[in-house]
Amino acid sequence: MGLILPISKCSTLSTKRLGARRFKITSSWNPGFNHCSVGDRAVAELRNRWMEFQGIKNWEGLLDPLDDDLRKEILRYGKFVEAAYRCFDFDMSSPAYATCLYPKSSMLTNCGLDKTGYKVVKNLYATCVVQMPRWTKKTFPNLASPRCSWIGYVAICDDAKEITRLGRRDVVIAYRGTATSSEWLENLRATLTCLPDDMTTSNENYNQPMVQSGLLSLYTTNTQCDQSLQDTIREEIGKILEKYSDEALSITITGHSLGAALATLTACDITTKFSNAPIVSVVSFGGPRVGNKSFRCQLEKSGTNILRIVNSDDPVTKVPGFVIHDDIDDVAERGTTHVASTRMPSWLQKCMEDTQWVYAEVGKELRLSSKGHIATCHDLKTYLHLVTLMKNVQL
Repeated sequence: MGLILPISKCSTLSTKRLGARRFKITSSWNPGFNHCSVGDRAVAELRNRWMEFQGIKNWEGLLDPLDDDLRKEILRYGKFVEAAYRCFDFDMSSPAYATCLYPKSSMLTNCGLDKTGYKVVKNLYATCVVQMPRWTKKTFPNLASPRCSWIGYVAICDDAKEITRLGRRDVVIAYRGTATSSEWLENLRATLTCLPDDMTTSNENYNQPMVQSGLLSLYTTNTQCDQSLQDTIREEIGKILEKYSDEALSITITGHSLGAALATLTACDITTKFSNAPIVSVVSFGGPRVGNKSFRCQLEKSGTNILRIVNSDDPVTKVPGFVIHDDIDDVAERGTTHVASTRMPSWLQKCMEDTQWVYAEVGKELRLSSKGHIATCHDLKTYLHLVTLMKNVQL
């Protein structure tokens, strides 16, 4: 079951097959309406090209130079990630530490996003398996870390004018980055582990998809009191798809650092679980590597669109593990750097992969540079500032 947009009399239509889902890409631009204002034309441009900005064509021709409308969309989604940070209670002495500071009804308003046209419909929590050793609680009481922490939210565009401007109803899933001690420990569990069966697609052409152990644990762990992040996502997306089944819809998952990795894993889960899912896109900032080459193949086959915004000076984007390529053309196509080796013997590659430390870059990369400012190179504010400066700049 695909996503079909309304087609006007003056529309042009093309169709693209992505995995098991089919999307119809429409354009209702009419050159006869020359009397439209610049603002009206800008709105029409976004409304008619939104699928391109969501990666339906893998952002072909939009990144070098960076399309100005796409740049604005990247910054818009970055603001939702900023809100996830602002809503988080970082005060370790507070009884509400690691929870959300605001109720859903006022969350975006308190973060200055009250005019976005979105409303928060679900809070998201992640559960850590790894806990700080007991002795640290007495010696370093400030390192005490709750097992379950608020990590983001789901928001839906419900403003008629904004839906018209965007060309569809947009669903945003936004994640913050690492904040608690337990989450840092989960980050250190960097060996690859197999995706569970309900997150994989059966395909004999590639090996078992594998992802970072700590990341998968954060996504799938539940307790007697706490639902897993995965179950919450599936439950909420199921409700949304049922409620808005007759509308043009998009799901955009965005995050920074750990949140960027969770965004990729969430997209994989949604496209695998829901055969009727609309276009699913990831806009990530400063994310670490997530999985192996088979994981990347599954993402590509399912039609998941991933745009990774990467700062060349940010070490987080170069970990965990290492990347190997047996195809130089593949390296050139992805613009991938930090490659351990190319065209190595197959037996050697197999031995390296067996170490469970061989990762693969996913999606399309938009590379930035903070020009050696190491102290702030991983900050979300740095990323958004660099994207802002890219207006009319050739990459």
